[in-house]
Amino acid sequence: MKKILSVLVVFFLCTKAQAQIHEIGVFLGGSNYIGDVGKTTYIAPNELAFGVLYKWNRSPRHAWRISYMQSTISADDLDSEEPGRSLRGYNFENSIKELSLGLEFNFFDFNLHTLAQKFTPYVSSGVNFFTYENMYIELGETKKINRKNSIAIPMILGIKTNISRSLVLGAEVGARYTFSDNLDGSNPKKENLSAFRFGNLNNNDWYVFSGITLTYTFGEKPCYCPQ
Repeated sequence: MKKILSVLVVFFLCTKAQAQIHEIGVFLGGSNYIGDVGKTTYIAPNELAFGVLYKWNRSPRHAWRISYMQSTISADDLDSEEPGRSLRGYNFENSIKELSLGLEFNFFDFNLHTLAQKFTPYVSSGVNFFTYENMYIELGETKKINRKNSIAIPMILGIKTNISRSLVLGAEVGARYTFSDNLDGSNPKKENLSAFRFGNLNNNDWYVFSGITLTYTFGEKPCYCPQ
């Protein structure tokens, strides 16, 4: 994944900035998981999350967005208010590394070449490729098998403002619906591990990244005209 990220960053940095403007920056915040272990609170960061992102602004209203983020996700049944989970007492920890490609839409015009301060709420979605530890839980102990790949759909809501001519500060919450039900070890796919399955096996897992972004803008002034 690191090799893929390096190639993509080099490609975009080497692309001429004709009629567009670019942003590159960092994400720092927290993560939480939603599934069959622990609390069911949707936004409750309990682990550090960080990453890098790039945006290619095609107009004051929309931009292509690519990012790499990683975090540990964890949960403990003892933190849950559901009696069944509290009595079961399972817990887990997993490592998430994701590469995301998507489209960001601004609710208000966000022309980065004007000097006036501006802000806008925004939404973003696309597709994520991520890796995680494949695991199962036996007698309350988490046992890792190997690393696996999967796909997730991000749903991101945020707000951003320019704090100088070249810097943009944002805050966002992004939920990821995954195509896996085993981030927590509740649904190992191997038949010889079927006895260790638990929870709702018909619902996939989610994880959430919440935090701030700081990006540096560069590139020629865009005309935002039809090509």
